[in-house]
Amino acid sequence: MAKADITMYGAGWCGDCRRSKRLLEELDVQVTHIDVEADESAAAKVIEINGGAQSIPVLVFSDGTHLTEPSDNDLKAKLQALKII
Repeated sequence: MAKADITMYGAGWCGDCRRSKRLLEELDVQVTHIDVEADESAAAKVIEINGGAQSIPVLVFSDGTHLTEPSDNDLKAKLQALKII
């Protein structure tokens, strides 16, 4: 499994989070998962990243960019742009 410097903020009940996690697993990309339900500081970080919105998943990449609620195509394109896949 390829270890990428990616942090994913999400929650177990979140359908988009499960979809993004499944795609990353299919592409064999390992990320650091942070549960915003279990970590209040992570929930605050999501709000900060999203300019006040609590939307998840939020994926933060090594180049300092992030994607919020990305489609599978957008996530795959970002991973390709960073040469992770």
